[in-house]
Amino acid sequence: MSNHRRPAGERPEFEYVPREPRRHRYLDEDDDHVDYAPPPEDDDVVTTGRHAVVYDDREIDEPHADYIEPVYEQPAYENPVYEQPFDPEPVYEDGYGPRSYGDARAYRAPAADEHAYDEPAYADEPVHVDEQYEAHTYADDRYDTPPDEPDVAFAEAETQIISAIPEEIPPTRAHARTQARRRKQATGRARRGKLFGALAAATVLIVLVGIVFVGGKMFFGGPDAPADYAGPGGPEVVVQVHPGDTAEEIASTLAERDVVASGSAFFNAAVQSNAMNSVQPGFYSLSTQIPADDAVQELVDPSSRVGQMIISEGRQLHDTTDVQTGAKKKGIYTLISEASCVGEAGQEQCISYDDLNAAGAGDLSALGVPDWAKDAVAGVPDRDRQLEGLIAAGSWDFDPTAGPAAILQRLVTESSASYEKTGILTAGNQVGLTPYKMLIAASLVEREAMPDDFSKVARVILNRLAVNQALQFDSTVNYALDTTELATTDADRAQVTPWNTYASPGLPATPISSPSIGALQAVEQPAPGDWIYFVTVDSKGTTLFTKSYDEHLANIDQALNNGILNSGR
Repeated sequence: MSNHRRPAGERPEFEYVPREPRRHRYLDEDDDHVDYAPPPEDDDVVTTGRHAVVYDDREIDEPHADYIEPVYEQPAYENPVYEQPFDPEPVYEDGYGPRSYGDARAYRAPAADEHAYDEPAYADEPVHVDEQYEAHTYADDRYDTPPDEPDVAFAEAETQIISAIPEEIPPTRAHARTQARRRKQATGRARRGKLFGALAAATVLIVLVGIVFVGGKMFFGGPDAPADYAGPGGPEVVVQVHPGDTAEEIASTLAERDVVASGSAFFNAAVQSNAMNSVQPGFYSLSTQIPADDAVQELVDPSSRVGQMIISEGRQLHDTTDVQTGAKKKGIYTLISEASCVGEAGQEQCISYDDLNAAGAGDLSALGVPDWAKDAVAGVPDRDRQLEGLIAAGSWDFDPTAGPAAILQRLVTESSASYEKTGILTAGNQVGLTPYKMLIAASLVEREAMPDDFSKVARVILNRLAVNQALQFDSTVNYALDTTELATTDADRAQVTPWNTYASPGLPATPISSPSIGALQAVEQPAPGDWIYFVTVDSKGTTLFTKSYDEHLANIDQALNNGILNSGR
């Protein structure tokens, strides 16, 4: 709503001090600069934000002589040019219009019969009349104004209202033109940037379309269907899926091994099968020269997986029998043999247990025995047991067509790498053991204790070795007997073997099982303590540790009462 009008309630004879005209923050290039001349300084003029007031000390004949009525003077100024038409606002009951603020609240519009102002407001003060215009009364009878030209007081009211806004130094014409020129330059740069961005996006789109076209033609064969076998298929072949292989890489491998006629045919079938997401790294036995769809089905079939096995902690190379139940516990050689079977059911070809045992007794370098263990392994009294403990517990994948010696070499080499990651090559300096002896001690910890007691059992081993006291572990007696039992008999303990720690001091000749990484770390960092004895006293695996031999005998009685040390032999 326009505010180019005189505020309601103002008297027509009020004269206003001119203010700086309204300026916009930004000037167009063709706008003319408005020169502003501040009003002359006068010590008798008091600026109130809306009016210039001159106080007069003359006597007046009005009844209230103690009140000095301010006299309003109109300073000289050039006739302004008004561009907006007069738009009157309604007057509210109290005489104020919507934009009557500030000093205007001290005055109200005179009554209708007083608008002519025939008499001066004060006895000695003449009424100011602009002789250039005739008074014209509007229909709403609020105030007089020239019929053809807008009242100067209207513009002055607007100027006074916006005068409360902090004034800024008006820009020069040159400055305004500079700003306009800079805006045009910025607009030009933005348009050029948009044009270049559009061109770049179009270029990228063309490149992507080309890549998709070429890739699609490569894997999907373009308008021609990719080469594919019709079946029925040939002999099986073992292929390996490496960790991180993509569908394209698997397709290339299958094409190289003649499982499918083309990698693109397998890729087309693979992307349509959700089961491909379940394919894990490992070795798979697949038929050759089969349709791509059949190759996908064989690959996702769990029965196609070969060369996979899990070696549990504490497992030995050879089979053992439980004395109490007679159950057979498969050794590592048996697990390898079963995982090596390839072919149709009933016509499977497997590496035998005996072949693996014979290969395990072969040349140490060909078997991948690490340098830090070679000297000790070379002196093992039983060649069939020379790889004991050198194949770590865990999940394994191997190529069943590689042959027994190659399979063992792979397992021993990768196990040595995992042992070395624990610090076995340097941690022995802290406990006074060579890396191979640390592996032996870890195998004893694995067979004698539960994981929560690993570090304590490791400390007992080191404490006894320090005073050259026999370890006297039943697990070492059972190892030579190829049987498993928590208890042993006096006759068993009396047999002198390279592994029986009752009959011989120090550590056994080789590890007695495949230790876990946790058991090996326990030997590298044993718990502090002065324990010499320990015994398991119940079926839950509760183990009591002590330095006193008398306390140890009492703990043995507790184990006997619980039936833990009863022998089945």
